[in-house]
Amino acid sequence: MSVDFIDLRFRGSPRVIATALLNGPGGLTLIDPGPTSCLPALEAGLRDRGVTLRDVRTLVLTHIHLDHAGAAGTIVERVPGIRVYVHERGAPHLIDPEKLLASVTRLYGDQMDTLWGAFLPVPAPQVTVLTGGERLELSGTSLRVAYTPGHAKHHVSFLDERAGMAYVGDTAGIRVTGDYLFAPTPPPDIDIEAWQASLDVIEAWQPVSLFLTHFGPITPARAHQGRFRTTLIAQAELVRDGLKAGGSEEQQVQAFVDRMRHDARRSLSEREAKATELAAPFDQMWQGLARYWNKK
Repeated sequence: MSVDFIDLRFRGSPRVIATALLNGPGGLTLIDPGPTSCLPALEAGLRDRGVTLRDVRTLVLTHIHLDHAGAAGTIVERVPGIRVYVHERGAPHLIDPEKLLASVTRLYGDQMDTLWGAFLPVPAPQVTVLTGGERLELSGTSLRVAYTPGHAKHHVSFLDERAGMAYVGDTAGIRVTGDYLFAPTPPPDIDIEAWQASLDVIEAWQPVSLFLTHFGPITPARAHQGRFRTTLIAQAELVRDGLKAGGSEEQQVQAFVDRMRHDARRSLSEREAKATELAAPFDQMWQGLARYWNKK
């Protein structure tokens, strides 16, 4: 099947962040509109399709990380009346992002504005809270909703049963291009057991294809999910083994980053490998998994 999406060309690089489009009766729906820093690329992509932001009626968020949801408040400010769907754990931070931004700033420091742009609040009356189990009728399409934590406590996925497409955010990993696949495991919410259960939920849907925010549609869904389960466990075990090996935290992080970069470059060109790391910096992948193992 085909699905319409816009490459947001994050930091000028192709195939890092994708926004999916549903266009039908009742206007345009965007799934994961990306960060505000990518709004010019989003608007250009809409113009190429003969529409504009003013045609958007709905934003559907898999979760509230800035690369997925950062532009939501800015879009709502520009186009009053847009409805935003988000999980109940993410909704308070979308309405009042102060705590979220303080947490993210600890990771990115003075690069926040360059990377992400503004993260404006979404007025509470325009937020529809999801818990999982709902069915949304949007842009002429019916979407089933499932709660899919593991990557984030506020993560949901969506199934278009008619098209056989599951929009899974980060739950099925990152694959910028080719066969190279890895797990996005930033702090603070990584939970491998919950993640495996979420993959079970998506598999039970029996989708034909998956749509990854990083990056785009993948068919067949079942084969990709099988590969990702193996990748997720292997990546978690790599960090666990690194922690057991001892040494300073700096040495452990560097060893993990070096291994990830080596593996990426075995399958990808230098440009593609750098795009992969733009989608999820490898040092943050270590931090999220180290936090997971230390909590256990």
